[in-house]
Amino acid sequence: MKATLLIRERVVYPDGSLAEMVVWRVPAPVPPSSHYYKYSLVYIIDGIRVLGYDNERGKGDHRHFGMTEETVSFTTLPNLLRQFADEVEAIRRRR
Repeated sequence: MKATLLIRERVVYPDGSLAEMVVWRVPAPVPPSSHYYKYSLVYIIDGIRVLGYDNERGKGDHRHFGMTEETVSFTTLPNLLRQFADEVEAIRRRR
């Protein structure tokens, strides 16, 4: 079984910032993650990533916020997408 693209979406906001979400269903978990998704969610302002979620091989599920990186707990894909969207909106409100 090959990886299947589930989501590829890019939103460009009027101020030029952008959010991009790419999610794949994979045939086996990306170690050390235990779920069957490979994902990259990013919010960029002026060409700089200010928020990102991904599950890079060897690191597992984690979040980038500015220059910090921290492990996150993956529960479900809808929850992850909602958390990302909520954080993007919170950042946008503060601008």
